[in-house]
Amino acid sequence: MVDRAAGALSLPDDWPAHPDLSLILNRMGSFDWDLASGLMHLDRTGHEVFDLRPGEYDGRPESLAFRVPHDESIRLDTLVAQALKNGSEHYGAYFRIRRRDGSLRWTHTQGFVRRDETGRPLRIIGIIRDATEELADSTTRREIDAERRRQTDVVDSTTAALAHARTVQDVIDVLKDSHGLEHFGATSLVMGLLESGGRIHLVADGPEGSFVPGTRYTRVDEEYPMSEVVRTLTPRFIESERDFADSYPILWPNIKELGITSAVYLPLIAQARPIGALGLLYSDRIGFSSEERNLLVALGSSIAQSLQRAVLYEQEHDLAEGLQQAMLPRRIPDVPGAQIAVRYRSARLGRDIGGDWYDIIALPGGRVGAVIGDVQGHDTHAAAVMGQLRIVLRAYAAEGHTPATVMARASVFLDELDTERFATCTYVEADLTTGVMQLVRAGHVDPLIRDKNGSTRRLPVEGGLPLGLSAEFGGLEYPVSTVELDPGQTLVLYTDGLIEQPGADLDDGMQLLTSLVHGGPRDLQLLADRLCKVVDERGGDDDVAILLLRRKGAYTPQTGGRLQQHVAQNDPEALRSARHMIRAAVAAWGARERADEIELAADEMITNALMHTDGGAIVTIRVLSGPERRLRVEVEDRSSALPRRREAGESGVSGRGLLLVDRLTEAWGVESRGSGKCVWCEFVIPDGPKS
Repeated sequence: MVDRAAGALSLPDDWPAHPDLSLILNRMGSFDWDLASGLMHLDRTGHEVFDLRPGEYDGRPESLAFRVPHDESIRLDTLVAQALKNGSEHYGAYFRIRRRDGSLRWTHTQGFVRRDETGRPLRIIGIIRDATEELADSTTRREIDAERRRQTDVVDSTTAALAHARTVQDVIDVLKDSHGLEHFGATSLVMGLLESGGRIHLVADGPEGSFVPGTRYTRVDEEYPMSEVVRTLTPRFIESERDFADSYPILWPNIKELGITSAVYLPLIAQARPIGALGLLYSDRIGFSSEERNLLVALGSSIAQSLQRAVLYEQEHDLAEGLQQAMLPRRIPDVPGAQIAVRYRSARLGRDIGGDWYDIIALPGGRVGAVIGDVQGHDTHAAAVMGQLRIVLRAYAAEGHTPATVMARASVFLDELDTERFATCTYVEADLTTGVMQLVRAGHVDPLIRDKNGSTRRLPVEGGLPLGLSAEFGGLEYPVSTVELDPGQTLVLYTDGLIEQPGADLDDGMQLLTSLVHGGPRDLQLLADRLCKVVDERGGDDDVAILLLRRKGAYTPQTGGRLQQHVAQNDPEALRSARHMIRAAVAAWGARERADEIELAADEMITNALMHTDGGAIVTIRVLSGPERRLRVEVEDRSSALPRRREAGESGVSGRGLLLVDRLTEAWGVESRGSGKCVWCEFVIPDGPKS
């Protein structure tokens, strides 16, 4: 047993024999661990083995933890716990101790477990001795080689993980999440980036709750460890609490309660210039060996390269995204009768932005044009092409061209542009008075319609080739689909980045989007935010543009409404769309009492144009303001030959058209329009729908 007065060790009779016991007894320390109180007496030689100065040990075993590497401590604790649990009478183990100078020394301990008559352990007595010389041969070399391999593997694995880091936050996450801190024994890290003017921006601020106010931005010439290593380009190894307190009196009082026992600050140098600094903080060690210093310096070099790459990626992305944003509309105009929400999310990395865009265009007669499009490619060239195409399409629409003409002209422009890019696009011309929408789709994904109760459905729209390709292959005929948007309904336009998912087809993405819109907030701005959040969570690599347009309640502009539809020859669908447009306008503009007359007269005028001219017709219906409110129907064609009214006779099958128009309307006439003409008629209608 231990004679505490003399500091000598009296071994029990059943103590296991050791072949070299006589040679090492005089270098052997002893301990007596009272398991009830938790206190462990350590004699003078034991203090020397642990390289402890007088007063540094308080009798608690956990106070020795900072001398034992973390993995060694876990192994030793497990061994003792197993001995106490399984009834063992003694145990023995070799482990390493970190001395004051940072060097590692092999140590051997052997303990004897004393138990009561029931087998419950009461105390452990034993020895502790320096075993470095004993293991200086092959065992030591094997351990050292294994440790070096482990450290090399840590650097290699961390470097490999950093190769995939694209942003500064990615670099920080790799260091925190790849077990790098655990393998290096550090408990937390701090990181700062050097900015212009000698300012250091703290981007990772150590353990939770450890941020020191006033240190988010510091200067290179201040007395902080990061400032010092950036200024001197030399690593700073802080080996103890006293070293920290003496070297950095401004910082230490703010962090001394965190239990930091040592730290290393590394300058992050890339291309021979500092870009920042990294600090690793430790709470269970003192000092650093030469091998550990070399390893940490190598780690700092690898982190610096990754960090510089991440900074360049972010700068390129910011530049590209700025270019993209500059080409999108700066503001969305207020549209009477509608609520509108738009969003744009760029691709996540580097120059990987695309040509996605949206636009809202105020049109004559109180109508509004809504555009969603996507130029092929993910680079600044795609964004530049998008900017030109957006302006051209806006100009064609504002000139009053029909939706099909707007799309065809935009396609020709893109084909003649010095680029090989094509673009998909959906253009919608909406009259919010009637709710009539004319949609043209050029290779783009179908829109969605969300009803007032939230139910959402796909809106199939017949389409043509993408812009640019339709001109190249001679397919400039774009079919026009006409649908009604009821009050409270929402049109959802978007680009394919919203529905594309790795490993899934577009139909799956469309179903997911439909469910998201159905279950999303009613408020349009919140719904747009929700859709963008889903994109961010999914981490897609494609741009996303979103345009939401909701029709409010019945709206009648003071100057009257205007709708227009192109009807091609031999196109029954276009003729049905024109009739649909007229019926919707009559109902919305309060002319239901004369609905049959208006529809019949318009149908006769359209039929005449299609039968007796070439090139189709353009049908326009609008409200005229004046002493009395009138609804005017115009049918334009490319023939300059004027129609004439003639008697059909009793058995004639034609000739009654203009006669019928004359009888049904208050006025009608014919006007020359350049290379063609316009046949028109007017009806007096009530002052407007009751709200």
